[in-house]
Amino acid sequence: MTVSAWRPSVPGIAEAFHARFTDHAYPAHTHDTWTLLIVDDGAISYDLDRHHHGALGTAVTLLPPNVAHDGRAATSQGFRKRVLYLDADVLGEDLIGAAVDQPSLPDPLLRTRIHQLHQSLAEPLEAESRLALVAQRLRLHLGRPTRTPPDRSLADDLRDLLDEGLPDSLTLADASAVLGAHPVHLVRAFGRRFGLPPHRYVTGRRVDHARRLLLDGTPPAAVATTAGFTDQAHLTRHFRRYLGITPARFARG
Repeated sequence: MTVSAWRPSVPGIAEAFHARFTDHAYPAHTHDTWTLLIVDDGAISYDLDRHHHGALGTAVTLLPPNVAHDGRAATSQGFRKRVLYLDADVLGEDLIGAAVDQPSLPDPLLRTRIHQLHQSLAEPLEAESRLALVAQRLRLHLGRPTRTPPDRSLADDLRDLLDEGLPDSLTLADASAVLGAHPVHLVRAFGRRFGLPPHRYVTGRRVDHARRLLLDGTPPAAVATTAGFTDQAHLTRHFRRYLGITPARFARG
């Protein structure tokens, strides 16, 4: 297993993540960014919005923000991947539905441009220009959304409350009082809307916060409480579960 992660000085790119995994399996989680992924070796099997998909080296995979997905090696040989986490406004929320319907894009030119973008990350101006071309081609693939974005719902309101309280955790009792709904109804509505329970959503957000602090150079011991974990062991347990690596090794990468 090898992992390398950093924050490029390129507007629109929240993180670059290169990894080689054999037996690590990602649990269901979400990001507040677009996940733009290419596979250099092997294959990945994953579920997105409770539908099964695969990621191969011949295609580009685009996972939308705030939609639950997991991931695992499709074969015993594992996989090697390169990922760019793009700010949500790079493509816009109106394309989320289309990306859920079509996360795999078999486009050799797009894949080449993403490879070139990875190679240019140390040159911000070049990378920004290449990102613009990549985003334009992604929009051409997605076109207009194939499904109408849903109206704001109880689940969306709960997610807003959870996000507002981060890194602290809002209790379901408090959320129930604010939203005027029974806690059980909140959990079920959230699961139907986002594909995972509220507590797992919060854990994923905390892990995302922790990885950004680590990339900024914050020592792992200080990251734990800042990101909302009870202690470093708590952070390490969840960080390893989500990323297959300890916070310290991630920071060194």
